[in-house]
Amino acid sequence: MHRLLVPLVLLLVALASVAGGAVWFIQRDRQALVEQFGRDRQAQLEEAASGVARSLEDLGDNLRFASELLAQPGSAGDHHNELRALLEAVGQYRAIAVLGPDGEERLFLVDHKSRHLPREAVHPPALTDTARQALTAPPGHVIPSYPIEGAASSGWMRVFAIRIDSDTPGGGGAVAILVDTEPLFAPLRMVTVEENTRVLLLGAHGTPAPMSDPALASWHRRLDEPEGKLVPGLRTLVARMRAGAAGTLRLNEAEATRLGLGSADAVATFRPLRMRGEASWSVATLSSTSALRAHERTLVLRLSLAALLVAVFLVAFGTYVVLANRREVALRETLRHAARFAHLHEKTQKILDHIPTGILALDREGRISAVNQALRARLPATAVGSTLPEAFPTAPTAAVQRLTALVLAARDKGAVRSLHGEPLSLFNEKDQFNVHAVPLEHGDGEASTLLVLEDLSNVRMLEDQLLRAEKLATVGVLAAGVAHEIGTPLGIIRGHAEYMLQKVGGVEHPQGRGLNAIVTQIDRVSRIIRQLLDLSRLQPARAGVVPLAPLVRGLQELLDVEAERRHVHFELDVPERLPSLAADADQLQQVLLNLTLNACDACSAGGHVRLSATACMAADAQAVEIRVQDDGRGIAPEHLHQVFDPFFTTKKRGQGTGLGLSVVAQIVRNHGGQVGVESEPGRGTVVTLRWPVAAASGWEERHAV
Repeated sequence: MHRLLVPLVLLLVALASVAGGAVWFIQRDRQALVEQFGRDRQAQLEEAASGVARSLEDLGDNLRFASELLAQPGSAGDHHNELRALLEAVGQYRAIAVLGPDGEERLFLVDHKSRHLPREAVHPPALTDTARQALTAPPGHVIPSYPIEGAASSGWMRVFAIRIDSDTPGGGGAVAILVDTEPLFAPLRMVTVEENTRVLLLGAHGTPAPMSDPALASWHRRLDEPEGKLVPGLRTLVARMRAGAAGTLRLNEAEATRLGLGSADAVATFRPLRMRGEASWSVATLSSTSALRAHERTLVLRLSLAALLVAVFLVAFGTYVVLANRREVALRETLRHAARFAHLHEKTQKILDHIPTGILALDREGRISAVNQALRARLPATAVGSTLPEAFPTAPTAAVQRLTALVLAARDKGAVRSLHGEPLSLFNEKDQFNVHAVPLEHGDGEASTLLVLEDLSNVRMLEDQLLRAEKLATVGVLAAGVAHEIGTPLGIIRGHAEYMLQKVGGVEHPQGRGLNAIVTQIDRVSRIIRQLLDLSRLQPARAGVVPLAPLVRGLQELLDVEAERRHVHFELDVPERLPSLAADADQLQQVLLNLTLNACDACSAGGHVRLSATACMAADAQAVEIRVQDDGRGIAPEHLHQVFDPFFTTKKRGQGTGLGLSVVAQIVRNHGGQVGVESEPGRGTVVTLRWPVAAASGWEERHAV
C-alpha cells in the first residue's frame, strides 16, 4: 500500500506543479494573449466585413451598369423596362431617378414594396441633390448621400448616384438609386453577438451609422468638445478610420470603462469598406479583454481537474488491467468466432455481388435490407431501408403489387414462389423478368425473404438480333432468286415495250399510254430488285475523309426539286466548319437522300423538312450528329421498333417497299455509327445519325456529288 501511495503523491505533486507553472506562464504572457485576442477579433471582423464589401461593390457595379444602359441609344420605354428589372431584382433598392444633363428629372421609378408609401418617403430631396452632384463628378465615380432622416428610413436610407456619359446628342445626365443600406451591413451584426463587444460604423461622410453602439456614437459626437480629451484612444481610432486605415488599437482600462466596455483593457480592430477602391465606409469593433481573465481562471480550474482525473484514471486503469487479464482467454475465443463469422459474411457477400442476377433482401416488415451489385446501380440511392414501391418509383403500380403479393405468398407458404417471363416494366417499358421469392428458414429480422430478379432483356435482344439476321438471310436468298429468275424476263419485256412505244409514235397514240405504263411499272420492279440486292450484298464501307457540307450542297438541288414537287418546304442547316466524316461518300449520299425523301413523303402539302448537323460526342469519341426532322403524320409508338426491319413500311400499299430504312441502318452501322428514331403521331418524326469523324490527317478527300 505504501509503495502505491508514494508514487501517487509524487504524481499529484507533479501535476500540481505543472498546473501552477501553466498559470504563471499564462499570467506572464498576458500581452501575447491580448495580441492574439486582437488578431482573432481582426479575423472575425475581416470575415464579416468581406461580405459587406462585396455588397458595396455589387451596388457600385449595378450603378455603373445602369449608367451604361442609359448611355446606349434607346427609347424611354426601353430604359424604363430595363431600370424596372434592376429595381425589382435587388430587394434593397427602393427608387431610381434619372436626370438629364440639364439637371431636370426625366425618369422616376419606385419598387412594388414602396408604392404605398408617400412620395416624400421614396423621393426625398437627397435623391435629386445627389444626382445633380454626380453631374460634375468624374466618370465612373459613385457619389453617396448623407443618411436620410425620417420615420420611414430610420437612418439607413441613402442615395447613390453616378454620372451617365453618352456621345449621343441630348444624352448624358445622372442616375441615382435610393437604397436601404441595412441589409448590406447585416453581416456586421455577427461580430456583436459576443458580450462586451461594440461596433462603430462610420458612413461615407464620417458620421456614425444606425448600427453603431449608442454609447460610442454619443462619444463620437463629443470628440470635438472638451469631454473628447477623456477618450484619446477613441479620437485616434476615429482619425484612422476616416483615413481609410486598417489595424488594431489598444485602449486602457480607464477609457474602456468610460466607453461602457467594462473594467478591463479593450482592443479595437478596424478596417475600411471599399467601393471599387474608394474608401466609402469604415467599421471598428471594440472588445473588452475581461473574458481573458475569466479564461485564465477557467484554465487553472481545468488543469486542476485534469490532474485529478489523471490520478483517478491511473487507479482505474490498474484495476482494469487486473480484470482484463482474467478476460483474455474469453476474448480470444470470441475474436476467433467473430473472425470466422466475418469471413463467412464476406464470402457470402462477394458471391451475391458477383451473381449477374439481381437479388434483394427483405426484412419482416417488407423493407429492403440489402441489395447486390447487379441491381444496386439500377435502384435509387435510398433503396436500402425503403419499401418495394419506393425502390421502383417508375414501375407501374400493378407490377409492384405483383412483387409484393409474391413475397407474401412465399413467406406464408414457406416455399419458393416464382413468375416466369413476366413483362413487369420495372425500369422501362420493355423489361421482362423471371422473379423468384425465396423465404429464409432461419432468417433474422433484417433478412427474412430474398427476391431474385432475373432480367431477360439481353435474351430478348439476342432473339431480336437472331430474328433480324434470319430476315436478312431470307432477303438475300429471295433477292438472288428474284434477280436471276425475274430480272432477265423483265428486261426483255421492257425492251419490247419500248420498241412498240416507238413504233406507235409515243404516248400520244391511244395505245402509247398503256405501253408507257408497262415500262414505268417494270422500272419500279427493277428498283425493288436493286434494293433487295443492295440490302443483301451491302459490302463493308471503304471510309475516306468526306466533308459533309460540300456533299450536302451537291444534293441540295435535287432535294429542292423533290420538295417543290411534293409542295414541302425544305430547310438546310449544315455549317461549313464541321469535322470531316469517315465515310464512303456514295453510301453517305444514299443515306441522306433516303431519309430526306422519306421525310418529304411523310408531310402533307405545306409541311416542313429540315436537315441539320452539329458536332457532338458519341461513346467518348468525337462525332457529327445529323438530324432529319419533319412535321408529318408521325409513327405510332407500337411501330417504332419495326421501322428498320426489312419490308416494314407505314406508307400506303404500292408506295413503299419497306427496304429504304433497312439499307440506311445497315450503312450507318457498317460505318460504326448509330441511328435512332423519335416520333409522335400527328407531330412529326426526327431521325438522328451519330457518324464518326475522320482521323486527323494532313489531307482531305473531296468528292464530287
